[in-house]
Amino acid sequence: MPTKLMEYFYAPPENISPHSLNIDGEEFSHLTHVMRKKEGDRFCVVNGVGMAYDVELSETTKKKAVCRILEHHDRLHEPDIDVTLAFGLLKSGSNIDFLIEKCTELGVNTFVPLLTERTIPQHARVDRWQKLALAAMKQSGRCVLPKVRDVAEFSEFVSTVPVSAMRYIPHEQITSPSLSRNADDDRTKEIVICIGPEGGFSDAEVGTATTHGFVPVTLGTRRLRTETAAILACGLVLS
Repeated sequence: MPTKLMEYFYAPPENISPHSLNIDGEEFSHLTHVMRKKEGDRFCVVNGVGMAYDVELSETTKKKAVCRILEHHDRLHEPDIDVTLAFGLLKSGSNIDFLIEKCTELGVNTFVPLLTERTIPQHARVDRWQKLALAAMKQSGRCVLPKVRDVAEFSEFVSTVPVSAMRYIPHEQITSPSLSRNADDDRTKEIVICIGPEGGFSDAEVGTATTHGFVPVTLGTRRLRTETAAILACGLVLS
């Protein structure tokens, strides 16, 4: 069983066979040139779709590392619920980076950047955010790689969320119910949370979300930055 101190690496499912797996590309460079792993070393490899493998490095070539699988684990360190975090795009790219990293560590499975009434249009760095999610998955010992989806328009997104999911929209003008109480009482396996950008959601947007089954909730009495609210909300539903 992998420990918290063990290094984690990534190999996509197509690189994995019943008894061995290959690590190539950027991950191979990180394995050999940064972490300086050598033949006989043991570590953990995750496939991004729910499996973790205890492996031993058996061979390296110029382009790949071949590892022998010693043991495998299903959904190692993964939560029982599937959380989607939709968030209004922020002016600061570094704040979005922080949000993606920390919410991946907490267990979020899907991120959806949103265009809202109060969003300042900017270039969405989806590829960068996907790489950050990969790094955070390995750092936190997860085996599911969160998906960062393309930017969606707010009203379109809330209208397409499955009715089977529990849907929350934290809003600063709401005094009750609290997200923590609702999350404790909720038994669903799928949760969707919408977090507003700087300036929050407009009243019209909250109304639209409510029409599509979202429950307005409070995260407390203080006004929080978007990235702080996202981390708090995800921590509450995933704890």
